[in-house]
Amino acid sequence: MNYSVQFGAVWPSVRISLLSEQKYGALINSFSSAEVVTRGLRAINATDFLQEARAAPEMSPTSSLACYTFPRTDISRFPPARCGTSGLLGYYLLDAASLLPVLALNARPDHRVLDLCAAPGGKTLALLLEGCRYLVANDASVSHTNRLRRVLQSYVPRELRTEERVRLTSWDGAEWPEEAAYDRVLVDAPCTADRHSLLQEENNIFHRIRRKERQRLPLLQTQLLLSGLRAAVPGGDVVYATCTLSALQNECVVEGALRRAAEEFGIGAEVQDLRCFQEIFKKTFNFQQDCRLGALVMPHLTANYGPLYLCKLRRLH
Repeated sequence: MNYSVQFGAVWPSVRISLLSEQKYGALINSFSSAEVVTRGLRAINATDFLQEARAAPEMSPTSSLACYTFPRTDISRFPPARCGTSGLLGYYLLDAASLLPVLALNARPDHRVLDLCAAPGGKTLALLLEGCRYLVANDASVSHTNRLRRVLQSYVPRELRTEERVRLTSWDGAEWPEEAAYDRVLVDAPCTADRHSLLQEENNIFHRIRRKERQRLPLLQTQLLLSGLRAAVPGGDVVYATCTLSALQNECVVEGALRRAAEEFGIGAEVQDLRCFQEIFKKTFNFQQDCRLGALVMPHLTANYGPLYLCKLRRLH
């Protein structure tokens, strides 16, 4: 990857942002004491960035998600979440941009939803907060699945964690066995995780002992997206997402998966236009202006979220 070639003159500012402190959002847990929690967040000058998107036709009219962020240039930190009277934590801290794939998925309560690479659990939690009544949350790593289970135990009431409503699995997503079974599929694929890789030495994918794993990433990502397309029903939507700036792991993977889906499985799919998302959320996030397919949130010192790439596909047949 050579980001100075890919992004040209803007790369130095993006790199500085990646090396600077990341901004977070507080995803409100509506299963807990939400009113008390939101009142406390408003008192520290945080606002719900999703509020302005409520009227957009691409958003579910019944969407109940709320995520509080601090204004641009404000680098305040959220205090740790506390348990309410229900015993559940009041909010989940995450990169606010990571909610965009969930919003783009636009899952309704009656949809069957597959979260193919679900750990650590923020997007899975968001799907349940949206009212999803049948969700399969999968991760190939058993330890990651156990971590996901602990997250759900901390945020979701026991009666909403039944096997009939949310099923946790640890299958290889690249070899997903079900076909044409889900109305919505989220493929939050493993990637080079640019911000983590720059700031963390431990378990860094750019370490020499992980070179082969890193080189195989685009193939794995393509296979995961292929599994997602095969798992979707005709007319169903698939959202592919990563937390890397790399075009090789983003647009190129989408193009490769579309080609292989048609050639190997006779599956047709088309990329959906996400320019509306960029317009709706441009006050909160810094989007790349010339992304060929999908949308890319680029870190910026005044809005230091991301990187987050997303592309929405609709299976045609």
